[in-house]
Amino acid sequence: MFDRDWEWSELTAFAADEGPEATMAVVSGRRRQGKSFLLDSLARAAGGFYFCAYEATEAESLRRFGEELGQYTGSIAPMRFDRWEQAIDALLALGKERPLPVVIDEFPYLARATPSLPSIVQVAYGPRRPERLQSRTRLLLCGSSLAFMGKLLSGTSPLRGRAGLELIVQPLDFRQAAAFWGIDDPRLALLVHSVVGGTPAYRKEFVRDDVPADLDDFDAWVCRTALSPRSPLYREARYLLADESDLRDRALYHSVLAALASGNATAGGIAGCLERPTSDITHPLTVLQDCGLVRREVDAFRKNRSVYRVGEPLIAFDHAISRPKLPLLDRGLADQVWESSRARFLSAVVGPHFEQICREWVAHFAAPETFGGMPIDVSYGTVPDPAAQTSHEIDVVVRGAVGQDNGVLLSLGEAKWDQVMGVGHLDRLRRVESLLAGRGTDTSAVRLTCYSGAGFTDDLRAAAAKGEVVLVDLQRLYRGE
Repeated sequence: MFDRDWEWSELTAFAADEGPEATMAVVSGRRRQGKSFLLDSLARAAGGFYFCAYEATEAESLRRFGEELGQYTGSIAPMRFDRWEQAIDALLALGKERPLPVVIDEFPYLARATPSLPSIVQVAYGPRRPERLQSRTRLLLCGSSLAFMGKLLSGTSPLRGRAGLELIVQPLDFRQAAAFWGIDDPRLALLVHSVVGGTPAYRKEFVRDDVPADLDDFDAWVCRTALSPRSPLYREARYLLADESDLRDRALYHSVLAALASGNATAGGIAGCLERPTSDITHPLTVLQDCGLVRREVDAFRKNRSVYRVGEPLIAFDHAISRPKLPLLDRGLADQVWESSRARFLSAVVGPHFEQICREWVAHFAAPETFGGMPIDVSYGTVPDPAAQTSHEIDVVVRGAVGQDNGVLLSLGEAKWDQVMGVGHLDRLRRVESLLAGRGTDTSAVRLTCYSGAGFTDDLRAAAAKGEVVLVDLQRLYRGE
């Protein structure tokens, strides 16, 4: 188990809770994050029961469930259940003597075959039902369909208010991912993260511990993994959509993602790219957000304006690099495709990803002293410049707390992945600061910040030494505060 200490502590605390009645938890997260490993390990460690469903009819699932439960209890013959009501009560009976974890993994498969299953669990966990009050079963429902699992406890869902724990197993953050891949060079680590993100399984199961030896090996690594038809990683981005049962017209969803990967970040821009009215892509964008494959970011200075970004690096890579050249890649021409696509990778994939990593660094790793306050909200922003008849995009806008004041504007930042930053970038930030001040925004606490993957000029370093600008390079992103 790698760096899942917090998730493990939450699960073990839930499973060992000495409370007098049965409780329930919901565990979710995209595939390949290690959910099943965590839950199977929990069941093994505590002597609990683990059942992993797969796509099947209700009758077949009940038969398998009975067989595995019979094996667990040491029954001479397989248990037989005609209805899920009987099966859930059998799970409650397991916890009569002590707190006992009981895991139903891939719960959405069962609910797809038996739509009433959430209601059946709700009834089984009725607050005054004897079977629940006389049991200390710790039931954990797990699933990889974020859209389904997210609705399981929300709104008018039957299970709303029934769960004592809701745990989302997230991908590893960029620092954890670098450590997991064993990459010390921060530039190489960020390039790899731009392709595979923080999904643990991609290193072990998908590329079989094939890690680029150094920066010189990165191009060859991409060709033999993400662009090779022989590698499972090659088709994984397409399968991520297939995991979501709520996606009906998958061609439309792929087109929306392709438009996003092409730089169309607004709903209107996506609709224009697809030659459809904006109303046609509102629902797909909402569903993709529910799936965790797209994230919506609100402009820090124009709350009525938002942009959409691909939330999974492998999908961004696939739609920007692989999908446009699939016929060539299927013929084994990865080297030629990569040679013609590398510049696009750096601009359309790594550049935006670097900006997001900078925002994540501020939110999770920057010390309060860096910006003179505790960062709370980190986003992007646009500031109009009427005199120049243009607008300025700010990659990293930081608001936070200074003393008792919340929402204070702490920093305006610009991020450049492959560009040595100089005083010209600082002057642009100064211009934006003056524009905001002219509009009545309090800029007294603002610290101007430059984030670069290529370094800084001597003049800019001199300005930083005078306290005029904060500089954040790759070393600081991966190892500093």
